[in-house]
Amino acid sequence: MSGPWIPSGCPPSAKMDPAWWFIFAAHKILVLEEGRSVSVPRIVDPASLGLSSIREKHLGTLAGVDCYFAEVSEHAALPSKSGFYGLRELHGFLSEPLFAVAMKALHLLEWEETARYCGCCGSKMSPAKDANARQCPGCGMVVFPRISPAVIMLVEKDGQVLLARGTRFKADMYSVLAGFVEPGETLENAVHREIEEEVGIKVRDVRYFGSQPWPFPDSLMIGFTAKYAGGELRIDRTEIADAGWFHPDNLPNIPGKISIARRLIDWFVETSRQKNAPTGP
Repeated sequence: MSGPWIPSGCPPSAKMDPAWWFIFAAHKILVLEEGRSVSVPRIVDPASLGLSSIREKHLGTLAGVDCYFAEVSEHAALPSKSGFYGLRELHGFLSEPLFAVAMKALHLLEWEETARYCGCCGSKMSPAKDANARQCPGCGMVVFPRISPAVIMLVEKDGQVLLARGTRFKADMYSVLAGFVEPGETLENAVHREIEEEVGIKVRDVRYFGSQPWPFPDSLMIGFTAKYAGGELRIDRTEIADAGWFHPDNLPNIPGKISIARRLIDWFVETSRQKNAPTGP
């Protein structure tokens, strides 16, 4: 699929043409199933599938096609050849552009659930005009979708990578370190602080790697690489169950390709192979 993503500005006055519909129930998305393939419904509206929307919203256009999200009851009868799945399960089965819109839809869905009432006066919030926001009809306060920045970082030492098993991870899952940015803190400060708090070491040469929206429920993961600078591993047992240095040819069980954590680890492995590749004559 090619073509730009254009956020919602002026949604259609009426639903006449088939559009991409990202339909959720209990935070799981509806996909149509055909053999081992799945797809996002391209329909006029949820009623085309016999579904009744609790709420819906125009998201924008993808390659000129309108995109909407809708919420339906988790007890709604499933259309034929369809199912509800968590987004993590669908990574790699949907095209990247559609998966990106689905991530955006889930983020907005969850944000609207937690922004139903004004934090100042308690009035019920309404959609704001001309903005992707909610506004209080009582005191006028406007709130925008919440985004919680978090740093995620790969630390390298002598050709090995630092991986840790969080206390909430599966028993054999290891990943790079991560943590939320605190008020008044730069991203680089957060990298240094989180690493020292969680495993007790210092780092240098902090470099930006990339970012990823992570709507579980509202994070923006900002990736960095860093070099080991000193100290011995001292694990914070509150958040970290185990941590160690791993050679690229002897990695433990690591996250799937949906996450920027895996992109960081894959980058480290590929960079290590390139460094160690034999040179030509």
